[in-house]
Amino acid sequence: MTKKLWFQTGVAILLTLVIIRMFMEVKGIFSPLLIIGQTIFLPLLIGGVLFYLSRPLLNWLESVKFPRWASMLSVFVVIGLIGWLFYALIGPPLTKEVNKLVENTPGIVKDVEQFTKYAHTLSQKDLLPETLQSTVKDATGKINDIVVSAGSLLFKFIQNVFQGIFLLVLVPFFLVYMLKDHEKFAPFVSRFFKGEKKTWIRKTLVDIDDTLRSYIQGQLFVSFLVGLMLLIGYFAIGLEYALLLAVFGMMMNVIPFLGPYISVIPAIIIALTQEPKLAIYVAIIMLVAQQIESNFITPNVMGKSLDIHPLTVVTIILAAGNIAGLWGIILAIPTYAVIKVILKNIYAHRVTIKDAATKSV
Repeated sequence: MTKKLWFQTGVAILLTLVIIRMFMEVKGIFSPLLIIGQTIFLPLLIGGVLFYLSRPLLNWLESVKFPRWASMLSVFVVIGLIGWLFYALIGPPLTKEVNKLVENTPGIVKDVEQFTKYAHTLSQKDLLPETLQSTVKDATGKINDIVVSAGSLLFKFIQNVFQGIFLLVLVPFFLVYMLKDHEKFAPFVSRFFKGEKKTWIRKTLVDIDDTLRSYIQGQLFVSFLVGLMLLIGYFAIGLEYALLLAVFGMMMNVIPFLGPYISVIPAIIIALTQEPKLAIYVAIIMLVAQQIESNFITPNVMGKSLDIHPLTVVTIILAAGNIAGLWGIILAIPTYAVIKVILKNIYAHRVTIKDAATKSV
């Protein structure tokens, strides 16, 4: 029985849970390491994302006989130009909209409260169908919490962006070494193994690299296109804070499946306070953008690279959000995809060994 895959997998899971539990009991001993890890986490993450985004350019430059140092320098120049263009073209209007939103937030909250009171009054006077009255009552009891939560999420996002600027000093450091030595990682890890295990380790690392590349490049490109569609739609209907809401929608689209539903809440609230009928247009714009994204853009950009069922995505995101908050939500799907790749390679390796043993008999 000890040689059965299900038994070994169960033992591995139990040992992992025991190790995690023991780590939590003595986490005070590792607090200096945790502080160091938290300090370098964001720069390392941003450096990794920039690495996967810029590696196609690096590979193309080297394919046309650019030396590595010249390719890396060109990558940094391109990143700098894109950052400057973003700051010059989008920075001023975005800052203006943020300041305007901060100034008008008390008025927006007051308008939403008046709207909910009016809807509640209609439901009490039996002017709405009976089937809608309970819905209105429930909505009026929760809408203030939604306003506060959506506003808090938006401002927390903006605050994290500005706080992250102070950590970006480390990003070029990580990016330089990733661009310079990324081919050396797999050989370095696999050198501790021999024979078939060495081959398996290298193949698994290559598959993990392909999965992360497909997810990061595809998800960010898809999010950019969704943000662009939202910006065009919001400008077309004359929605206030269109640029800010479109950028927020683009950022939230990084969260698979649930991101669009989170990003549309502030847009609908702004639309209701500006002109109630605009809320319908906002919902239609988001619906059209998501249909285009899910049916045309994502299948052609990312294909079946992850192959994760939507129910699995929702379950993982909800669990990760309860465990690790916002970062857990963002990192849950790529982490799951990496674990899935590792398990698939383990299974394939065991099947290969089993088939070889059967043929030898």
